[in-house]
Amino acid sequence: MTIDNSASAPILLSLSTRPEPYSPHVRERLELDAKQIISRYPHPRSALLPLLHLVQAEEGYITGTGIDFCADHLNLTGAEVTAVATFYSMYRRTPTGDYHVGVCTNTLCAVLGGDAIYEALQRHLEVGHGETTPDGTITLEHIECNAACDYAPVMMVNWEFFDNQTPESAVAIADALRAGHQVRPTRGAPLCTFRETARILAGFPDERPGALEGSPGAPTLAGLEIAAAQEDSAGGPR
Repeated sequence: MTIDNSASAPILLSLSTRPEPYSPHVRERLELDAKQIISRYPHPRSALLPLLHLVQAEEGYITGTGIDFCADHLNLTGAEVTAVATFYSMYRRTPTGDYHVGVCTNTLCAVLGGDAIYEALQRHLEVGHGETTPDGTITLEHIECNAACDYAPVMMVNWEFFDNQTPESAVAIADALRAGHQVRPTRGAPLCTFRETARILAGFPDERPGALEGSPGAPTLAGLEIAAAQEDSAGGPR
């Protein structure tokens, strides 16, 4: 029997070269930070998530160099580190702007205007999902639940909340960020850059004024207040 392979496409393996290590002075600095992070855990491999944030803070995303650094310090393989880095969406796989703008397009936010906000930002910034503006300022993404349905529609910038947004307010925030203005979220501290945020998520102190302040707002407590009122009207807990 003759097998005709003339129509078969060749199978090509695209093998990349091994990533270049960090320069000596960068590696020395990161090793001090990594040692501090790893010391917090009884088992070194438990430090992988904050260590990934540490290397993301260095380059703005998870690179092959960062993966090798984590693997070397935790006695893991590059494949094991990559499996974790590609599972969690907070770890970026491509270069990221100073401000990661994520618009919730999950059900409640979408119904209340999230889709319109995302479309307005796409048009205004002239970028699509996961893309970065030419000036390197903003990376735009539509994301799943921001865990802030009580303030929908919600946009997050470097994981800080901007509540009850409209297309107009979202565009105004984007313009302020690109202009270099100081922008404060609806809740929490003034914004810092994406790399600075990654370092905070690695477990280092957040020294921004108001970073540890805040309390639940009225929308968050509405259900609790209704339940308490029903208990009072019924003469006590049901």
